[in-house]
Amino acid sequence: MDLVSIRIITGDVARLVGFYERATGVRAEWATEDFAELRTTGGTLAIAGTRTVALFAAGSARPAENHSVITEFRVDDVDRVHENLRGFLGEVVAGPTTMPWGNRSLLFRDPDGNLVNFFTPVTAAAVAKFAR
Repeated sequence: MDLVSIRIITGDVARLVGFYERATGVRAEWATEDFAELRTTGGTLAIAGTRTVALFAAGSARPAENHSVITEFRVDDVDRVHENLRGFLGEVVAGPTTMPWGNRSLLFRDPDGNLVNFFTPVTAAAVAKFAR
């Protein structure tokens, strides 16, 4: 089994896709006006409009109500990324901080309030973990 993607349901697909394109530097691939994907080497972030929810199960997902999931992206230099995004990011929850497990992390919220973590492995153990 492979984890293929994480999907965010939103009330404004174009706004959220634009945010993630700017924040990640990855261009989205649009399938319809209600669905786009940002593909990276490690996985895909899918962004879908509320109209797509009924295709699975009406009412099963609601936009802007996430309080438990953090979407994470590994970046080459989290401090440089933070500097480049200064003034663009709305709510920065925690500026670049080195975590006990060896990643230097920047935690912020996307326009729908979802938590996003950009991180860079900085200790030998963290670097080795991602070298596999």
